Amino acid sequence: MFDDQDEERKSFEDIQKMPIFIKANELLDLVTEIVKVAETEISDSSKNTEERMFGHYLQFLMENAYIIPAKIAGAERVEIYDLKMENAVIIRKAARELLTHSTGLSFSGFKSTDYIQLLRDGVEEFRVLFAAWVKTFDPWNYIIDRWGLFNPPGVQYDDPDPDE
Repeated sequence: MFDDQDEERKSFEDIQKMPIFIKANELLDLVTEIVKVAETEISDSSKNTEERMFGHYLQFLMENAYIIPAKIAGAERVEIYDLKMENAVIIRKAARELLTHSTGLSFSGFKSTDYIQLLRDGVEEFRVLFAAWVKTFDPWNYIIDRWGLFNPPGVQYDDPDPDE
């Protein structure tokens, strides 16, 4: 059902060489640059509602950009399918929120829209790498997911545990 925990895990150095991890860090660098540019557009004197929203979008962009590489590393350090998939779902959500919050940033008056297109293009490139990466997960290296989300075909959340 699942491999022994003695199996050697990927080192962080190996993870850092993965194309998906490299792309995730490129997205993080791009978001960091967007935040730097955007912060120059916010006046420090009076924080009206629009400016506060602008600031929130920047905060959300940074949070999601940091989540993606961290969760890739987390997924690569485990072998069990449902744990890998749990990380993958969080990564997907964070990447999609990068798009949502970048749109919000544009609607809030961000003037450097070329950066937004670069981010959209980067997320699209990441999506392709992500889809290929998820295909490498072994659904038969599992423990029963009692929440019923990430069980292999034919395995139900209430099945008896075959290891007991």
